[in-house]
Amino acid sequence: MRDEHQYDDILHLPHPVSASHPQMPLADRAAQFSPFAALSGHGEAVRETARLTEDRIWLEEDERELLDRKLRQIRESLRQREEGIPMPRLAFTCFFPDERKSGGSYRTVLGQVKKIDEHGRRLLLEDGTELWMDRLIAIEES
Repeated sequence: MRDEHQYDDILHLPHPVSASHPQMPLADRAAQFSPFAALSGHGEAVRETARLTEDRIWLEEDERELLDRKLRQIRESLRQREEGIPMPRLAFTCFFPDERKSGGSYRTVLGQVKKIDEHGRRLLLEDGTELWMDRLIAIEES
């Protein structure tokens, strides 16, 4: 049978403090008891795999012709803007490729066209957004 009072003589003594070793900060002490993540980065990899992307839509010939017609109207509006007629505010639906995996997402961007870069096949909007003409699937008035 154990003696329940064997430590009574040291039970109420002050906690010893070393003169040569500084005390560990509480934050570092708490870190000693943190759970060990043997699979660090695994949760992020699972979330990335589960993230869905969309396949790119390729327009039919008649849809491309409609889009080309709207782009010609935008070019004409840019010429008219120089004469003082304001540019219309438009909604552009465009494919944005995903940087990490195949596919991407479709987003609708609202804005006014500032410039058309024919060589680079881009639309430059007033807010600085660049849209690739080859990735456009729709242009609507907003």
